[in-house]
Amino acid sequence: MAADDARGGSAVDGSAVDGTDATVDGPPAEGALFDPEVARNPQPAYKAMRDVAPVLQVADSGPLGGVIVGKHDDVVAGLRTPDVFSSGFEAVRIGQVRPLIPLQIDPPDHHAYRKLLDPLFSPRRVAALEPRVRELARTLVDAVVDDGACNFNAAFADPYPSTVFLELLGLPVSRAREFVGFKDGIIRPPATTAEQREAMVNETGRQIYAVLEEVVDARAREPRDDFISGFLTSEIDGRRLSREDVIDICYLFFLAGLDTVAASLDCMLAFLARNPGHRRQIVDDPGLIPNAVEEMLRWETPVPGVVRRATRDTVVSGCPVRAGKQVVMLLASANTDEAFWERAHEVDFTREVVKHLAFGGGVHRCLGSHLARLELRVALEEWHARIPDYALAPGTVLEYSPGLRQIEHLPLVWSPGTEGEMSETETTTETTTETTTGAGTA
Repeated sequence: MAADDARGGSAVDGSAVDGTDATVDGPPAEGALFDPEVARNPQPAYKAMRDVAPVLQVADSGPLGGVIVGKHDDVVAGLRTPDVFSSGFEAVRIGQVRPLIPLQIDPPDHHAYRKLLDPLFSPRRVAALEPRVRELARTLVDAVVDDGACNFNAAFADPYPSTVFLELLGLPVSRAREFVGFKDGIIRPPATTAEQREAMVNETGRQIYAVLEEVVDARAREPRDDFISGFLTSEIDGRRLSREDVIDICYLFFLAGLDTVAASLDCMLAFLARNPGHRRQIVDDPGLIPNAVEEMLRWETPVPGVVRRATRDTVVSGCPVRAGKQVVMLLASANTDEAFWERAHEVDFTREVVKHLAFGGGVHRCLGSHLARLELRVALEEWHARIPDYALAPGTVLEYSPGLRQIEHLPLVWSPGTEGEMSETETTTETTTETTTGAGTA
């Protein structure tokens, strides 16, 4: 993955934090939106696309090519019309042999599965998990606080949500590292060609199925107090979920639960490490953290887009989209669209209304959004209570993975046992421009 420096940060109030130019001349080239260089500082590329080619024709693996949709209103409309833009089995292939439940089940069948699954992640059920989530966060911070440095991804971002979700699902936490490897093998395999990628993803998928089949069969024999045991006795419209249904639900949960919160934490801590003014806001007033979580989800959008398939010929912003085309609804672009957001390129932790699309939208909106918000809020609270001042290690090159924006190597440094602000000369070679904004609405 090519990289030049640790810059390429966030554009705030029209200027680039870290001194990076926040403008791009012309539309992004095909594939550029998912290039590693663009992944560091994607917002200017999103703006260029919206300005010049808000519906961008690109090549995909199918014979009809693909489309990237970037304007907020178009993305929202696409997410809300699953009869036109389907999330079915052919929309995306990630090693599965059957549709993932409920993501790849469109209405009307989709409703019955969400009726079963939504209560598991209701605000009330999620709130009951906070003591365990907070205990885990404190344990992970305790393990590094006196060291003065860590790779945040390995020390916190990966093990924290992975442990939470494996415990809920009923998979052995002792195998967390192995499972994270499986997840990475699906989402970011080390492939150099499309054929190699497909082979790697399919092989990893087979390994995930083998694990899930083993655990599901074990729970059928000896139920426990976990999601898998509950699924095995659940019914949809009077029909007991089949073994394959339970495995297909768990396959989706496995990938979503082990990756998206980890990637979000990477993006958030990288942002806060490079923007001490914003970090100081939440240290001085932890009550801002829930709003800060929402605003950083809007700005960073760790899951930049979701994939759909056009079920029939249609038109988006005057551009024809043929039936069968793969369509990427670019959530990250919608989240910084000036036509919808006031001060779209300001990162404002006091923004009063944050109607972002980081969790998607429509019937397929993220099932676990309440749990993700809890995990992110608690993580920021516990980290900043113990490690309020930190920065990127000197000379750091931030490498965001294309697609889901994880930072596998995120070295942070701080002064153990001190509460003072770390000096730039001691911690980083970057130049940071900070803008603190007032309250605003979207």
